[in-house]
Amino acid sequence: MTSAGESDRPDNSMTLFEAVGGEPTFRKLVDEFYAGVATDPLLRPMYPEEDLGPAADRFALFLMQYWGGPNTYSVQRGHPRLRMRHAPFRIGAAERDAWLRHMRRAVDRLDLPPEIAGALWDYLERAAHFMVNAPEDPAVGA
Repeated sequence: MTSAGESDRPDNSMTLFEAVGGEPTFRKLVDEFYAGVATDPLLRPMYPEEDLGPAADRFALFLMQYWGGPNTYSVQRGHPRLRMRHAPFRIGAAERDAWLRHMRRAVDRLDLPPEIAGALWDYLERAAHFMVNAPEDPAVGA
């Protein structure tokens, strides 16, 4: 049995979700990110909905679940299947780099401790590279 404020985990470790302050921090991250996407001529067309709100909500729920928060994303949408859900959109190096540029700005605005920001950024960077589905043709531009 644990006393108030202690974790039920044997090592008292916190999830990143808890360490960053939970849902409000992830909502701020996603809001900052989509503020950039809203005016980005390369990325905005990938969001066919007039309002970016539903996409922002899905992304926030996904990130919160991934980092140890509630599993609301999976309850509402099932398995993330990130590559499948993004398959209809061409994602090349330019799109990846634009996504990372807006995400870098969003992460920096959170003013997180360096070790937490680093862990979050490492994941986001790997995910962005994983989502590329239109690799550049090495013959083009040669």
